[in-house]
Amino acid sequence: MTGAPEDRTMMLERVIAAPVAAVWAAWSDPAALPRWWGPDGFSCRTKRIDLRAGGEWVFDMIGPDGTVWPNHHRYSRFDPVGGIAYTLLWGEDGPKHADASARFEDIDGRTRVTLSMTFVTAEEYETAKGFGAVELGLQTLGKLAAHIGAA
Repeated sequence: MTGAPEDRTMMLERVIAAPVAAVWAAWSDPAALPRWWGPDGFSCRTKRIDLRAGGEWVFDMIGPDGTVWPNHHRYSRFDPVGGIAYTLLWGEDGPKHADASARFEDIDGRTRVTLSMTFVTAEEYETAKGFGAVELGLQTLGKLAAHIGAA
């Protein structure tokens, strides 16, 4: 890995007007997660999904123009209290793209969702920022909120 972690880490945050249990249910349900995951106009085609520590999700992100981006998440932590930690690979068993996490914090019945991605290199981080990864990630959190009726 190149560059200090703070030079290659992207953080996104959204407060969703729903309790942690509702947010967690949307995130931990293998039927629900692919329905809301990804930016506006994107869909997911799942090959395998096993949402637990030691599990994985192998899927394709499909863009509005039909472009397919293969993804592979390998989960090392998966619980509502400790959050989710995973390695993001470029396609099934492909090269590592980033270490990522999702945390869920109760705020008086609402949930602060914090996403973090530490890219392998500072260059990958800058490329992701350049193509709008922050905005696209915030769209994904918006789809999560809409999915649970809290948009």
